[in-house]
Amino acid sequence: MAKTKLFLNLPVKDLDRSMTFFKKLGYSFNPQFTNENATSMIISEDINVMLLVGKFFKGFMKKEICDTSKSCEAIMAITAESKEAVDKIIKTAVEAGATLYSEPLDHGWMYQHAFQDLDGHLWEYFYMDPNGPPKS
Repeated sequence: MAKTKLFLNLPVKDLDRSMTFFKKLGYSFNPQFTNENATSMIISEDINVMLLVGKFFKGFMKKEICDTSKSCEAIMAITAESKEAVDKIIKTAVEAGATLYSEPLDHGWMYQHAFQDLDGHLWEYFYMDPNGPPKS
């Protein structure tokens, strides 16, 4: 069986602006899947986020695009190597124009923090202790 890859599609208002924002967070883009309508942002070897200009995104579906100022279509949750790495990416995102979505939550064995990107999409970064939650 072939290795599974994920391509998450998100609408954006301004592709260049979104690419500039995510470059500041350290992400790169696959030029093979980049043009004036879309880009493939590389999260990892098997995870990509397709940033699609709204009109192009709309061409793939019959439903309306979610108004992220009023509704949430998803929360992109991404692991980080440490609590400090979570704080660093959130700080970098805010400095690049994102807004904090929540205060950090520290459950002891799991730490999470979130921001809202330039298009209102929610991104949560979290660190989990490899040993998991405490045994009761």
